[in-house]
Amino acid sequence: MDFKQHITIVENFPKEGIRFKDITTLMQNGEVYKRAIDEMARFAKEKEVDLVVGPEARGFVVGCPIAYAIGKGFVPVRKAGKLPREVISVDYGLEYGKDRLTIHRDAIQKGQRVLIADDLLATGGTIEATVQMVEQLGGEVVGIAFMIELGYLNGRDKLVTYDVFSLTTYE
Repeated sequence: MDFKQHITIVENFPKEGIRFKDITTLMQNGEVYKRAIDEMARFAKEKEVDLVVGPEARGFVVGCPIAYAIGKGFVPVRKAGKLPREVISVDYGLEYGKDRLTIHRDAIQKGQRVLIADDLLATGGTIEATVQMVEQLGGEVVGIAFMIELGYLNGRDKLVTYDVFSLTTYE
């Protein structure tokens, strides 16, 4: 299936010169959304994952249905101050500064096989920070899955030691 047909390009959003890839139109079509999740879940099954991890917010709408489809748990990665129990955190760079991601300290057990799932791979900063936290907790990142990869931003270069799956790529 050509998933690009179901992704809307929004010009100049969130700022001038950006061509935003909007997955909400893909998600509005139940058959297409199911097909996308099924393909990502197939990758997860091949990796024999124990747990799916997804960064907020769109990592939730990708990771949760994958976890459900394969009968595994889901762990959210949130921005600082959003998780109620003890967390670990990693700072990561943004275009104009830094941000911080967190995960519950007890979310991943040593040796668990983890799939990280998100909607989009751009520069790779968010996923790189997520990988750091999973590994700090003793998890093994056995795969990383995206609906969309922006190949021209070279985010995959930060993930060369991991098995990365993308439904569709924009070059």
